[in-house]
Amino acid sequence: MTREEIKATYTMRDIAGRYGFSPDGKGFIHCPFHQGDKGASLRIYKQDFHCFGCGANGDIFKFVQLMDDVSFKDAFLSLGGTYEKPSFQSNLAIYRSKKRREMSRLKAYKEQNAKYINNTLISVYRRYIERSEPMSDVWCDCYNALQYQLYIHEKLNK
Repeated sequence: MTREEIKATYTMRDIAGRYGFSPDGKGFIHCPFHQGDKGASLRIYKQDFHCFGCGANGDIFKFVQLMDDVSFKDAFLSLGGTYEKPSFQSNLAIYRSKKRREMSRLKAYKEQNAKYINNTLISVYRRYIERSEPMSDVWCDCYNALQYQLYIHEKLNK
């Protein structure tokens, strides 16, 4: 099983139950990670935990790591996880799929940006140019800067 499959299979209450803890109605237990816990200070949530006394927190893997004093790999294996050694072909397929997603996002961004420029900015500038009063020097500078940006935008999208 993968990490996500394990998290979907077990809740934090299931893992706490493996170690003999039964949370009260609000999800609190006595924290096993520090001494002198007079009241229940560790809260068990659906997928993680947090101790308000010592600050220990994490997901089901971290809980197993802290309880058994093991590495993540050992905690992962003890919860039924399996490691698959990736092959070159699978890495290549992952790279290609990421590249396709990235290119499609870039294409969508370019299309959205082109629509914005065509629909919004150009129409505003054209309406202002069509006015009968003369343009100020600042406006002329802004207009020239816009024309330059439109020129670059057109070159990049071809």
